[in-house]
Amino acid sequence: MKATFGGGCFWCTEVIFQNIEGVRSVLPGYMGGKTVHPTYKEVCNGDTDHVEVVQLDFDEDKVDFETLLKVFFKTHDPTTLNRQGNDVGTQYRSVVFYHDDVQKEAAERLIAELERQAVFLKPVVTAVEPADKFWEAEDYHHDYFNRNPGNPYCAAVIAPKLQKFLKEYK
Repeated sequence: MKATFGGGCFWCTEVIFQNIEGVRSVLPGYMGGKTVHPTYKEVCNGDTDHVEVVQLDFDEDKVDFETLLKVFFKTHDPTTLNRQGNDVGTQYRSVVFYHDDVQKEAAERLIAELERQAVFLKPVVTAVEPADKFWEAEDYHHDYFNRNPGNPYCAAVIAPKLQKFLKEYK
């Protein structure tokens, strides 16, 4: 089964989902835009309307979509429009790209529950949109954190996020 999430920089989200039992693969890429074969540079310039996403292939017998959704909402800020931390632009917007009606309903139900319980101080702005063409990111983006742990962005932003996740989701 596939799941596709946009929650800021795909380097940050990729490593989180790589650490979930039942997730077979995590691919960084782009979705939701108008350009055919977008490049990282084009997406970063904000000219393509694409979102940086991770596309998961997961085993439903080991992890369900609802659990993946909960991890997604717990590991990024779903209340900031077109922004995650210092990353600003529509390419960093919070979005669940659903692959079927079951995923759509699950995402909408969880967002409504988060709002009802006032889990966040501000309203959730995460979009729920149908999945369209997934464009896989360039090879150098794959497994980025694990290959570049000394990169200043990785050390300052991703490593603390990963440690927090691992502590909460043993």
